[in-house]
Amino acid sequence: MASTQTPLTSIPVGPELVHRALALVDAGVTEMAPTIMQVPLDYYRDESLFERERQLCLHTPLALAPSAQLARPHDFVVREVLGTSVLLTRHADGVVRAFLNYCRHRGGKPAEGCGSARRFTCPYHAWTYDNAGHLVGLPGDQGFEGLDRDAHGLVALPCQERHGLVWVVLTAGEPIDVATHLGSLDEELGAWNLGSAEYLTEREITAEVNWKAAIEAFAENYHFPYVHKNSIVGQNTVANTAVFDAYGQHHRLGFPCPWITTAREDPALGSPLAYMVFIYFIFPNLTLAMSPVGTEIIDILPSDRPSHSLLRHGWMATEPAADDAVRAGYLDLYEAVHAAVRDEDFGVLPGCGQASRQGQHATMVIGRNEIGVQHVVSAFHAALGLTFPLSG
Repeated sequence: MASTQTPLTSIPVGPELVHRALALVDAGVTEMAPTIMQVPLDYYRDESLFERERQLCLHTPLALAPSAQLARPHDFVVREVLGTSVLLTRHADGVVRAFLNYCRHRGGKPAEGCGSARRFTCPYHAWTYDNAGHLVGLPGDQGFEGLDRDAHGLVALPCQERHGLVWVVLTAGEPIDVATHLGSLDEELGAWNLGSAEYLTEREITAEVNWKAAIEAFAENYHFPYVHKNSIVGQNTVANTAVFDAYGQHHRLGFPCPWITTAREDPALGSPLAYMVFIYFIFPNLTLAMSPVGTEIIDILPSDRPSHSLLRHGWMATEPAADDAVRAGYLDLYEAVHAAVRDEDFGVLPGCGQASRQGQHATMVIGRNEIGVQHVVSAFHAALGLTFPLSG
């Protein structure tokens, strides 16, 4: 059913997308790729390719947290990313910084979880760091005479806050330029004003499926009537119907809602969010799902082997909750959507993962109607310099 939330008006997508979607709904079709795509099973299981993918992620800006999760000075959050512990903090100067969360003495983790703190103390020998990464406490310092404390702070990672997200490159000393990474998507993503949202919650899911295959599940709605037929996800979109626009390595999908036909009765057409859900893929790992109520953050990364992936499913409210009752409503909505992801998408995906490992056929077939999936594969194909044919 339609959302009762007042749709946003100041969003970067216009009524032309509603007209495109209406034409598709009327015709019973979707926007399509030129040909079908054949993807070798090794794309999802090869160990050497997997290591190249990990290296790609280690040198590419990744959105590790929404700004709203670090809304106030001294807020912090620890992320475990690609086997690395990362500490994100907002200093009193308002700047968000990222550090490797390892003590410079013997490697304990000074920070755990999330919250608000000015100091982080290693549990091993109580070396203490402030939230600018400086070493400010060293018990038994007579044993470390001559140690340059300024040179033994937490190791900083390249970090940039942009468009309501905190981006980090996981390799110290490298440059970070999020605007360049986003390219032609940069202005549009900024116009969603995610920095004014309210962070609510998140959950993690681990699954025995290659991380790229997990990403692909959020790049099409062909599967909705079969996987999501009884849940909020399937009930709020027209299946196998989407408008698609590419932005270099990234893309946007627009899924029409079943009530989009009522747009014909709306002379001003109002906000496209009244009639559509917009899904962004930001290479290499991030999916953002925009609705009138809030934004889903679907962050999928490799685990420790090709057959496993880790998903972080977060939720931000577009308008901060006015009271506890509104916040409870937001959280109820998140629980319904998360249940669909956890029980429905990730109920099916491990079977797909097993097929990619054990299948004795040569390729997976991606249809013309799965244009978003084809774009994800093509983006990795280009970034990793792969050689398999993309059509067949």
